[in-house]
Amino acid sequence: MKLHRNLVFATIDSLDLIFNENKQADKVLKNTLKRDKRWGARDRGFIAETTYDIVRWKRLYSEIAEVREPFDRPNLFRLFTVWATLNGIAIPEWKQFEDTPTRRIKGKFDELSKIRKYRESIPDWLDELGQKELGKKWDKEIAALNQQADVVLRVNTLKTTVEKLQNELADLEIETEILKGYPDALKLKERGNVFTTDAFKNGLFEVQDASSQKVAEILDAKPGMRVIDACAGAGGKSLHIATMMENKGQLIAMDIYENKLNELKRRARRNDIFNIETRVIDSTKVIKKLIDKADKVLIDAPCSGLGVLRRNPDAKWKLQPEFLDKIRATQKELLDSYSRMVKPGGQLVYATCSILPSENELQVKGFLSREEGKDFTLLSEEKIMPSKSGFDGFYISLLQKK
Repeated sequence: MKLHRNLVFATIDSLDLIFNENKQADKVLKNTLKRDKRWGARDRGFIAETTYDIVRWKRLYSEIAEVREPFDRPNLFRLFTVWATLNGIAIPEWKQFEDTPTRRIKGKFDELSKIRKYRESIPDWLDELGQKELGKKWDKEIAALNQQADVVLRVNTLKTTVEKLQNELADLEIETEILKGYPDALKLKERGNVFTTDAFKNGLFEVQDASSQKVAEILDAKPGMRVIDACAGAGGKSLHIATMMENKGQLIAMDIYENKLNELKRRARRNDIFNIETRVIDSTKVIKKLIDKADKVLIDAPCSGLGVLRRNPDAKWKLQPEFLDKIRATQKELLDSYSRMVKPGGQLVYATCSILPSENELQVKGFLSREEGKDFTLLSEEKIMPSKSGFDGFYISLLQKK
């Protein structure tokens, strides 16, 4: 593979913003990729995947390259050299690479690969936490979370079928496969930009990981019900729930961030979904008005996001132990408060995209033992582990109210 100057420089610029200015990787890349109209899909793919790779392996690569943060430009080129060498790519004779020794890179890689925190490229505190909460399983899970995530689509069954969409995409030379056990899912055989297709613009599908698609299935909302998605965000799961409700009944999508709900409205229009009503949670009154009113409530709780590290590798470096303590307290509050919206005989789903028991089954156990949870019983819980499923890590529990 021959390295092209403009693509390498675009990668280095992106890394500078992510590492040194603490910018979000996906947002940085969105801007970088608009820089040159002449870049084709392969060029853009190189920039995005190389950037994500170096972000994912930051700790390992910086240890091999013997560089420390904050990284200046020569440091970033040294990180790039480690990436290229380990991927069998020859380093060109550019002046930027004059001080980047390539010998010993492979030897150091082998040496460091014996130590988990370097091999999996994670901060000490996170390695210790994973070990403490998951024991022997942590090895397999963190290794799985360092793999590149697949692109999975969720077919909008209000507008098309899985087979029809598969054929329509095949006509555009986008090959997909059907996933057993995920009725509305199609997985791309190769990564590609599906957002420019007419099928996407016409609302025939959303991009949504297979594990995430399980949440609406377990909630199992029926047409005509009154359902609340209490932490809707930009509404990936709301759209899926509304689709299962066939646009009949009422889905109230709530969030504390109005801009996210505006994005949900835009997506709903594209999907031809019109049974969603959005409400901003700007005071406790919003919840009080809905006490005992919903057939089903989904709490897709804010969490560490450890289950989705594959698609957000920069979260490894942004996450802090004190944030985790705060988020666990928030999860407890949400369970106690939002569960009140379930009517007698109704159901509650508590879900996270974390693999840590302290955010998942232990939260549910705590809730059931408190006054606030005394009317609920646990019907089922699913712990989706990345090493086993091949998809994101998720936890989904279903509770019944007396």
